[in-house]
Amino acid sequence: MEPWMWFVLGLVLIVAEIFTLSFASLWFGFAAVVVSVIVWLFPMAMPTWQSQAVLWLIVSSVSVVAWFKLVEPAWKRQQTQTGLGGGVIIGEIGMIVRQPLADQPGTVRFRVPKVGATEWQCRSYQDKIEVGDRVMVTNILGNELIVRPLNVVRKEDEEKLSNSDGN
Repeated sequence: MEPWMWFVLGLVLIVAEIFTLSFASLWFGFAAVVVSVIVWLFPMAMPTWQSQAVLWLIVSSVSVVAWFKLVEPAWKRQQTQTGLGGGVIIGEIGMIVRQPLADQPGTVRFRVPKVGATEWQCRSYQDKIEVGDRVMVTNILGNELIVRPLNVVRKEDEEKLSNSDGN
């Protein structure tokens, strides 16, 4: 087959992936584009369509295995908890990036997005919190998180956390 045929096949499979959203045809399309480049650069190395098809199967297999063994697990670890109830954020630990004051909320940042965002507005009642302090979410009030410094988690907070784990 000519290199342009592999390239067109690859593009068709990649475009089909846009409509299926299953990551099924993407890797086969990617492999077809790789085969087109190899056949174009080294035409004598792959003279028959059978050898090209074998190369396509090998590249497809390697890319599918690489996706499921390397990329997908790391990708799934980074997914947020969007769509879950707000209670999943209680007990999470973050860092203060803007100090909460009496008349305005501060901002807490999480390393991994929590319920769709890495930064949330927060307040702390009765506790002085500075920028850079690590805090634990103890409650949710509207769109704001109620936080306490890690060294000031109280008995009632521990009871809330243990009750939220059972739900």
